Amino acid sequence: MVFKRRDRRPIWKIVLDFVYPRGGWARAFGYVKHRLRRLPDTPEKISRGIAVGVFAAFTPFYGLHFVIAILLARVARGNILAALLGTFAGNPLTYIPIGIASLGTGYWLLGRPFNATLFGLDGSASADYCTLGCQFSNAFSDIIYNFAAIFTVATADWTGLIAFYHEVFVPYLIGGIAPGLFFGWLSYYLFVPIIAAYQKRRRKVLQAKLEQLKK
Repeated sequence: MVFKRRDRRPIWKIVLDFVYPRGGWARAFGYVKHRLRRLPDTPEKISRGIAVGVFAAFTPFYGLHFVIAILLARVARGNILAALLGTFAGNPLTYIPIGIASLGTGYWLLGRPFNATLFGLDGSASADYCTLGCQFSNAFSDIIYNFAAIFTVATADWTGLIAFYHEVFVPYLIGGIAPGLFFGWLSYYLFVPIIAAYQKRRRKVLQAKLEQLKK
């Protein structure tokens, strides 16, 4: 394979690179910024792609943000690569504030008190709730266990997944729409002039080099 890595990374290294990439987050964000500047498209189309990518980062469909961003970019006629880069708005540095904003808004819209135990903000344990990581872990464990139960005599138990659906997924899905739209809209109007100014300056530089070559 042409693009296959020569040195296969162990699982712990893959997880570590996801949480803290080689070169640090400053280098990672610098790469994203560099790629956005060089996209061959109009500032409006690139910014629409970024906007839908940012919106996708506010959805609870972890692992599917790229797919959602691509679909939304096609609907909004935005740049697909910009949409993929826009999903980097959701990363290990922002997942907690995004989760708090989305879940807090969702609980408020549903008329329910915010479950601070999900983020360990109340400082106390609860017999009825577990943290956000615990909710995800219980839901994933239910899926694995119940899939294996199909081929064994074990009895399926969906308690963890049902709790995750009511306590996390539904509030997150409903509450992520408003902040997702806001930050998507903000990123669009922020990046349009920035990308337009960069493309204009880059055209001037290329024109100057062309004229220099002619001389």
